[in-house]
Amino acid sequence: MTPLQKNILNAVKRRPMTLRELQNNLQVDNSRLRTSVSAMVATGELSMRNGTYAPGFATYVNANAPETIPCTLVKLAARFGFASRDDGEGDIFIPGRALHGAMPQDKINVKLFDHPRVEGSSEGEVVEVTVPNNRFAGTVCLSEDGRLAVEPDGCRDVKFLLAKQGSEGVHLGDKVGFLITHRGNRHSDHRAAVVEKFGSSDYASECAKAILYGRNVRLEFPPEVLEEAHAYDDATIDPTEAAKRLDLRGIPIFTIDSAETKDIDDAISLQKLDDGYELGVHIADVSHYVRPGSALDEEAFERATSIYYADKVIPMLPTQLSNGICSLNEGEDRLAFSCLMRLDENGEIRSYKFVKSVICSRVKGVYKEINALLEPEESADLTDLQTKYAAVLDQLPVMDELYRKRLVLRKARGGMDIESNEAKLVMDENGRCVDIVKRDRGTSECMIEEFMLLANQCAANAGRTNKVPFVYRVHEAPDAEKMEKLSATLLACGLNAKFKNPIPTQLELAALLDETRDQPIQIPVHTGILRSMQKARYAPQPLGHYGLVLADYAHFTSPIRRYPDLAIHRILSEMLTGASASQLQKDFNEFAQQASEKSSKQEVAAVRIERDVEDLYKAEYMHSHLGEVYTGTVAGITPRGVFVELDNTVEGFVPAAQLCKGEPQVIDGVSMLDPLTGKSWMLGSSMKIQVAAADVALGRIDFEYMVE
Repeated sequence: MTPLQKNILNAVKRRPMTLRELQNNLQVDNSRLRTSVSAMVATGELSMRNGTYAPGFATYVNANAPETIPCTLVKLAARFGFASRDDGEGDIFIPGRALHGAMPQDKINVKLFDHPRVEGSSEGEVVEVTVPNNRFAGTVCLSEDGRLAVEPDGCRDVKFLLAKQGSEGVHLGDKVGFLITHRGNRHSDHRAAVVEKFGSSDYASECAKAILYGRNVRLEFPPEVLEEAHAYDDATIDPTEAAKRLDLRGIPIFTIDSAETKDIDDAISLQKLDDGYELGVHIADVSHYVRPGSALDEEAFERATSIYYADKVIPMLPTQLSNGICSLNEGEDRLAFSCLMRLDENGEIRSYKFVKSVICSRVKGVYKEINALLEPEESADLTDLQTKYAAVLDQLPVMDELYRKRLVLRKARGGMDIESNEAKLVMDENGRCVDIVKRDRGTSECMIEEFMLLANQCAANAGRTNKVPFVYRVHEAPDAEKMEKLSATLLACGLNAKFKNPIPTQLELAALLDETRDQPIQIPVHTGILRSMQKARYAPQPLGHYGLVLADYAHFTSPIRRYPDLAIHRILSEMLTGASASQLQKDFNEFAQQASEKSSKQEVAAVRIERDVEDLYKAEYMHSHLGEVYTGTVAGITPRGVFVELDNTVEGFVPAAQLCKGEPQVIDGVSMLDPLTGKSWMLGSSMKIQVAAADVALGRIDFEYMVE
């Protein structure tokens, strides 16, 4: 900044000034002043409104704010970015000129502006990149002058020139992994080098590999982890260990999962008593094999969760454990951690106990098959299924009976059942998506979910009542501001959503969910309620679960694929040996805190990966259906256009310009009106569309509105 520019800035900091006032104040040549002022407006150092000049967003900082705020850049586009504050106080908007070349996942220091352009928002400038992130995935493209460049995934219209060395054999449209080899003060000054070549961005499988690379997902296990895992090649249980445990191999225990599941965490057993039921939930005893301080444990802690996408899984544990000695495979003796519960005739928990056990699953049950047995279609031949399930067939009606009673209890307390519209991707032998099927949950899926919930509830109760360190699954009540917005949206949809208090009860929300179930408005209402909620997370404090309406809740039932479950198995195991509360506090306080924080963070990352990859495969599938016409449901409305969801869960975008001849008017986020034609579109209404475009690399689908 020149001395004159500094003087100009100091002058307008006192009060906004016109050009003439600046000239009189600074006594400087008019031509020179105009040149400096124009340059400062172009760089954002000055802003001009109604003929007066004031400090611009790139220089006018808030003197009352901290000198700098540690943040992480979480979103980047060509003209703006968002930084997430490390103290958890929310996001800061960063205008393009104030980014100074910062990249997503860079650790940065940000200085706040005194006058953000949107009142009440936080805006600022990147003043320092403290820890740069230089590893990205992207798509090879051309720069404006025709040279090879790369556009990072998730950073639309941001391009870096590629260095010649290392980019040999790279073609337009390829998905690549690259490193930023040189950083400038602007994104256009950055330079990149290709270090991984994945293949054409026309294929979702190659784009998925790029996403995993860009998100630093661990695909391979380190040698020391594999060395420990090899000890369990073709392993069987230790007879000496089995002799120390409660032997439940004589009880008809079995598993119920999807047909393709290979990492089976949980099994069940049920006996009807004169005064109720005895339910057993038997979980793989992973903590027996994955010991504290081992390479297996350290790697599992870092991964924290398995990642499932398309027809693939990136496991938390090597297959020797996840699919082998820990998996509750049919006909094989396995070490388990059992929760044995007594329930009364209404399905309420009377008592429970946790025991180390040895079990043998009689049958690998499949959801679809169990559903066919529980709700047989007319004239269906079930002979083969009845033969397969002969050892456990008499348990199925009792399980269904208990589930129905538990469902009554869940509804009575206001437990929310939100329809999530999950999709199953059908792949061909080449790994391409050839069909998308909406997942329908039958009785057996809901039944197993309820039984797992019971065991999870008992585990959390054991941790809380014994006052020991624990990893709880918590879901806090929504905040009043989000509920106020939700209420306005629901009222605009024509629903009676006037809650008695600022925070609605679960019964009030559950009633709205039930009222709109299977109605055209179901998608936006259920999605709106879900988005208004806090995110469930892991915490060492028993904060309860708002959505399930439970004071006690933890994750106990999936230790093969989730680290929090493994963590509380370890703590509960020590409790069973008689360790005192004070000893457990000493041994596990820090561990519970660290496991909660790490698992929450990794869960968010895994869910984002799974969703983003699913979008790629959906785009790949729809690319083979370009030009086809469908009728979908309006699921989202923005000033730019509307989102339409098809019956197979695919969502695409229809630009407002196709719908409205005039300037579109969006009313309460639930409807769009064209003031020139009088036409309107509302959440939940049907819309006839044609598939116009499907960009696999971006996971984006565009629809064209078809006038009916």
